[in-house]
Amino acid sequence: MKLRSWNTILKVFKHIGKKLKMDTKDFTTPLYVIAVDDEPFNLELLKALSLKIYPDILTFDDPKEALVHIKKHPVDIMLVDYMMPYMNGIVLMKEAHLINSNILTIMITAAGDNEEIKLLALNEGAIDFLKKPLNAAEYRARMKNVSKLKRSQLILDDFNHQLEKEVARATQALIQREKEALKVLSNTAEYKDPETASHVSRVAHYSRLLAKAYGLDRHEQEVVFNASPLHDIGKVGISDAILLKPGKLDEDEMKEMKEHAHIGMKILETSENPFLKAGAIIAHTHHEKYDGSGYPRGLKAEEIHIYGRITALADVFDALTSVRPYKKAWSFEEAMDYLQEQRGKHFDPYLCNLFIKNIDEIRIIHKQFKSL
Repeated sequence: MKLRSWNTILKVFKHIGKKLKMDTKDFTTPLYVIAVDDEPFNLELLKALSLKIYPDILTFDDPKEALVHIKKHPVDIMLVDYMMPYMNGIVLMKEAHLINSNILTIMITAAGDNEEIKLLALNEGAIDFLKKPLNAAEYRARMKNVSKLKRSQLILDDFNHQLEKEVARATQALIQREKEALKVLSNTAEYKDPETASHVSRVAHYSRLLAKAYGLDRHEQEVVFNASPLHDIGKVGISDAILLKPGKLDEDEMKEMKEHAHIGMKILETSENPFLKAGAIIAHTHHEKYDGSGYPRGLKAEEIHIYGRITALADVFDALTSVRPYKKAWSFEEAMDYLQEQRGKHFDPYLCNLFIKNIDEIRIIHKQFKSL
C-alpha cells in the first residue's frame, strides 16, 4: 500500500479516536533503531548517516549481542548486513522475528550479492534493501519512508489496542445495565409480596454458593446468581387473594398458584439473553422434586435441570426461615432438620450435603440480607 494511502487511513483512525476520546499515538512517536554489522567502520558510517533521523541508533558488531538486546528491549527497525561471521543477516533476521515479529528489517547487501539472497531475505520478512557502498541521499530517503511505515504500524496497533479497551468498557457497561434490568424484573413480584425483595437477594446468594460448591464454573455461577431471582416472576399472574392468604390454600387455589411456574417460563423463554433463558428454566423447574412428586411436569432427579435443583433448595430454605402471611419463621436448626428429612425426596441429596457443609456461609448471607 502506498504511504499516501496509509496516511489517509490513519487520519480516519485518528478522527475516530478523537470521537471516542482515545489517546492514540501520532507521527512524532520515537522509534527504536538498531544496526548490526561486523565491520566497525560500517557501523560508524551508519551512525553518521542517521544523525538527523535516528540520533539514538544503537549499533552491534556481534549478531548474538543484537539478539540479546532484542529479547530485553523494544526494537522497531533493524538494519542488518548480510555477510557476517557465525550468523549471516538472514539467519539473524529470522531469529529476531521469532522474538519480535513487528520489527521492520532492512537488509544491507554488497553490490555483487545475487538475486537469490534478496529472495531469501524477502521470504524471512525484509521490507527493503540497501546496497554498499551506501549513498547518503538514498539512505535517508529510504529510511524516512520506512519510519513512516513503522509509525503507521504503531498507530494502527495502538488504535486497535485502544479500541479493544473501549469495546471491553462498553461491553462491561452493557452487562451492568443487563444486570440492573434483571434486578428490576426480579423485584417485580415485590408489588405482590412485600417479602420478595430480601427473599430474592438471599436466594440469589444461596444459589451462587451452591453452584460454586457443586463445581459449576464462574460463568455458570454468575448465570445462576442473576437468574435465580427470577424463579417466582410468574407470581405477577397470580391473584393477591391467593398470594397473601394467611391460611392453607384449597385445591382450586393451589391449582392456580401452581400456574406461576408456567407463567414465569412463558414470560422469559423467548429471550436470547442468557440470564433470562436460564431464568425461564428456573421458573419452570424450581417446584419439581427429586422423587418426581413436584410440579408442573413431575420430573425426577437428573431430569430436573441443575439450575432448578439448586434454586429449589435455596428457595425452600429461605421460605422456611422467613416470615410469611401464613407462618412464622423457622429457626435454622428446624430448617436444617427439614432438609435432612427431604434428602432424596424433595431435594437433590448431594446438594443437601453441600448446603449443610456450608451452613456458616449461609448464616452470613441470611444475616446480611435479612432486611432490604
